[in-house]
Amino acid sequence: MTASIAVFGSAFNPPSLGHKSVLERLQRFDRVLLLPSYAHAWGKVMIDYDARCELVDAFIDDLNQPNLELSRLEQEMAVGNEPITTYAVLSKLQQQIPDAELTFVLGPDNFLNFAKFFNCQEIVKKWQILACPETVSIRSTNLRDNIVNKRSISHLTTPTVARMLDDRTRYCFHETRTED
Repeated sequence: MTASIAVFGSAFNPPSLGHKSVLERLQRFDRVLLLPSYAHAWGKVMIDYDARCELVDAFIDDLNQPNLELSRLEQEMAVGNEPITTYAVLSKLQQQIPDAELTFVLGPDNFLNFAKFFNCQEIVKKWQILACPETVSIRSTNLRDNIVNKRSISHLTTPTVARMLDDRTRYCFHETRTED
């Protein structure tokens, strides 16, 4: 039987209720891989990769959606700080799981920029694409802004992630950026 796998790449910088609103609509997939960006293709400033993976693990636990799993594939593929493209990730996944039906999930920020993706036309030819905008308009930018300005974040993410982010010595947010 062919496994249906949704691939949801994001900076998860940090995971928000906006991410949650996308993931809740992916329950029909056998597996949903959450892939934190290792080295962002467009040079986004992000907190430490391992810290973001810890946050994603806690986020998954809080959501209690059985098909969700963290994937560190980008870290495995990394060569220094070279950006890792979606095309490379999907190609590697297809190589690792040849019988899988892969669907690349685009959030609202990536949907608007999809034409800028490396090999975007090949992605469309080889894999399914699912544009899945968030239904809750809470972005990672909102979390970072509230953290930097010492405001509450409990209404912007899941409980465990909020508690983890309250340990501001571990997660550094020195600046806010508009992209997620």
